[in-house]
Amino acid sequence: MTGAPEPRAALPGARAVLFDLDGTLLDHAGAAGEAIAASFPDEAPEPLVRRWLELVETSVDRYLAGELTFAEQRRIRIVTLARELGLGDWDDARADAWIAGYVERYASAWRPFPDAPGPVAALAERGLRLGVITNGDAGQQRAKIERIGLADRLPYLVTSSETGTAKPDPEIFRVACAGLGLAARDVVYVGDRLDVDARGAASAGLAGVWLDRSAGPAPDGLDVPRITSLDELPGLLTP
Repeated sequence: MTGAPEPRAALPGARAVLFDLDGTLLDHAGAAGEAIAASFPDEAPEPLVRRWLELVETSVDRYLAGELTFAEQRRIRIVTLARELGLGDWDDARADAWIAGYVERYASAWRPFPDAPGPVAALAERGLRLGVITNGDAGQQRAKIERIGLADRLPYLVTSSETGTAKPDPEIFRVACAGLGLAARDVVYVGDRLDVDARGAASAGLAGVWLDRSAGPAPDGLDVPRITSLDELPGLLTP
């Protein structure tokens, strides 16, 4: 990490802005942490949440790689965690029953990041076309957008489960642009994961923007614009 200048030039001429969902618009880590802590109230919350988020990430990556089904990647998280907590080996029925309760707790904790609604509204008022490209199950991701109150602002949704390809594969970004009837150069994509989101989008010809809420020093060789809050986004986009 260094304090080297970042690529922060304005992005002119955008006709559409598409967003990542989990970690960008919706506080997925906060919701998952709240749900798992409520599920095991006798466990120390910090290591429990940290381990659960690790298991979520690895299982989702295996699902996106085609190694696990959507149901299997959910089961493997809790089966692994239960074993690590000394709760024995859970069969599929027990895991599925637990997951059903967890999903309800997780969904009840879905909230937008505080810096999401305002900039999305500001961009909509400019007449830009807005939407989401997300790795995940289409039904659940649509429900998240509804729950956090952004469905009217973000009517366009492209998901890995419907396209059969996942970020950072350039194809999912190309599919999204084709669905809008726009050239990739006319579309900006914003996400919280540097390689998966910003660089993945850039590899498909979009203007990829990295949302880095850690606000730490920029890494060496940063080749995409970085913002530390979505509040900075409208100022980055010029007519």
